[in-house]
Amino acid sequence: MKLRSSLLSAAVLVASVVPALAQAQIVKIDGSSTVYPITEGIAEDFQKAKKNAVKVTVGISGTGGGFKKFCRGETDIQNASRPILAKEMEDCRAAGVEYIELPVAFDALTVVMNPRNTFLKSITVEELKKIWEPAAQGKITRWNQVNPAWPDAPIKLFGAGSDSGTFDYFTEAINGKAKSSRGDYTASEDDNVLVQGVSQDVNAIGYFGYAYYAENQSRLKALAVAEKAGKPAVLPSEASVLDGSYQPLSRPIFIYVSAKALARGEVREFADFYLKNAAKIAKEVKYVPLPAKAYSLAAEHLAKGKKGTVFGGKNEVGLKIEELLAREARM
Repeated sequence: MKLRSSLLSAAVLVASVVPALAQAQIVKIDGSSTVYPITEGIAEDFQKAKKNAVKVTVGISGTGGGFKKFCRGETDIQNASRPILAKEMEDCRAAGVEYIELPVAFDALTVVMNPRNTFLKSITVEELKKIWEPAAQGKITRWNQVNPAWPDAPIKLFGAGSDSGTFDYFTEAINGKAKSSRGDYTASEDDNVLVQGVSQDVNAIGYFGYAYYAENQSRLKALAVAEKAGKPAVLPSEASVLDGSYQPLSRPIFIYVSAKALARGEVREFADFYLKNAAKIAKEVKYVPLPAKAYSLAAEHLAKGKKGTVFGGKNEVGLKIEELLAREARM
């Protein structure tokens, strides 16, 4: 009986320790579909480097949906296509979740059409607003209502869902207020759904991160965007993001790392690996890598555990790379 009792105690101990060890070897990530291609690429390389001793899971629930999970302590890292907002900061604070904000690349938020569409190659911010503002709902339903030179054909709209950081950014950049948008369109937090929709309808227009356009150029056409009528229309590209001419749809994208999760070796190792490889993977998936100095600053913030955000709980439109760098240097 004494031996059996000892064996039973040992079995109970093993049963309690093994799940803890298994849990300790998983890095959980969720959030933005825009940031997903970078994080997924880095996760794949990291798992190979670790010979699959660490599992990295990467979900897509949109920036807003991801922050809900992150601020409940359900994930270790949050993908975000915009900075953390004041309400999300409050939620994290209430739950005791602290975080380190790390910019990882720049994105050219891209307005796309079906390639069979032949009448439109460029569009102004004013025309985009006429299409997407709340007042357009149920009223602006045909292309010639936006511009009389355009055909009398139906507009089919595809855009980011309300939990998406891309939705927040686009609506603020185009309509002047985050989350201010017509609601009668096909919405999704998963950009692949939007790609599919636009590619199948000749009268479709939509918007999402540049990586999804770049991956589907045979199925989509990018529109050049003019900040104002009379100003040159600029196509999204690495060059137009770097020189600051692609406005107002150029934006930084981020990961947020839980300070508590960083105490786990695999999360720390993955975050370090991310910053060392972000430029290479960002370029591979067609985002714009930050200057080397930006990744050095981010690595320094990570090493020193610099918590918080440099954005004060607000999204900002039209931020250029040098402005982001200056702000990060003061963090």
